[in-house]
Amino acid sequence: MEDLTRRVIDYARLEGACKVGIATLETLSGGPPTADITYVLPEARSAVCFAFALDQALIPPFLMKEDRRSHERDNIRSNTLASGTSIDLARYLDQMGHPSYALSANNVYRKDTKRGALDMYPDISLRYLAVASGVAAFGLSGNVHTSEQGAGIILGALITSAELTPTAPMTEEENYCDGCRLCMTSCASSMMDPKEEEGVTLGGREYTYSKRRSYLRCEFVCGGFTGLHPSGKWSTWSPGRFEIPEDNKEFIAALRHGMKAYEGRPSVEGGFFNPLSKKKLNLTCGNCQLICVPDKEERKRRHKMITDSGCVVQGPDGTLEPVSSEEAVRRMASMPAETRALYE
Repeated sequence: MEDLTRRVIDYARLEGACKVGIATLETLSGGPPTADITYVLPEARSAVCFAFALDQALIPPFLMKEDRRSHERDNIRSNTLASGTSIDLARYLDQMGHPSYALSANNVYRKDTKRGALDMYPDISLRYLAVASGVAAFGLSGNVHTSEQGAGIILGALITSAELTPTAPMTEEENYCDGCRLCMTSCASSMMDPKEEEGVTLGGREYTYSKRRSYLRCEFVCGGFTGLHPSGKWSTWSPGRFEIPEDNKEFIAALRHGMKAYEGRPSVEGGFFNPLSKKKLNLTCGNCQLICVPDKEERKRRHKMITDSGCVVQGPDGTLEPVSSEEAVRRMASMPAETRALYE
């Protein structure tokens, strides 16, 4: 299996993956349900995980609200490339006599949980596979990052019955996260708890990161339904200005209201389809991921890009325009009541 392990790693690298690793039943043992690779393939023995790097040159213009579409296109295509590589490599192994299962890079949720897809639990967590295989390490946000690319990566993976040789997790010294908390201050949804932490055990090794509140909080903002930071000084690329309640019961009602209002807004160029929304979505955030790079000074610069970028308003033709927070308030006040209700 040493030869086959080398071949599958080379296979993913030839497709352009910047990091590739192998996790096994043993190195994933003790993990939560989404680390159980037999969930999708009962005879599973290993997982091949890999990362594709996002184009770093497109991230600052996105954060400064100068160019949204270029990063969105790169992000979507990177997800498609990761999913396609999973399919091709799974087919390769299957043809060699090792039944395999390709995982999607995104937008696949378990249906057998309490609320089904609304719980937003993946079939298999790519983050857990990445950490167990040494492809990436956990940061304070709960996102994962590589030593070279930071968190600006898209993960892909496949599950196989082949007994491949595991690769070692990253060491603590290789993990550059210093708890700077800029990921938290760049999040308009308060997805990450500022005080509490939670952990996961994979292969006998414990990992901790900030406790994540309901994933729907992230969906409310990253889905584009709303995007105004509680300070009112800046927003994501979303023109939505709905408040994000702290109380979870009030939050669910606000989410439903925001999603309904979103359906009445003009369409925006580009975008993608998500099974949780009737209408096409657009990439409007991802701040906690995009701000996280190894160079701390660059993190600070990116944080300033976000907080100095103003607020987005939408025109009747769907155009998204960043303006000052004061101008955004004036624009909203000048809208007819029925139009304004689509945003706040």
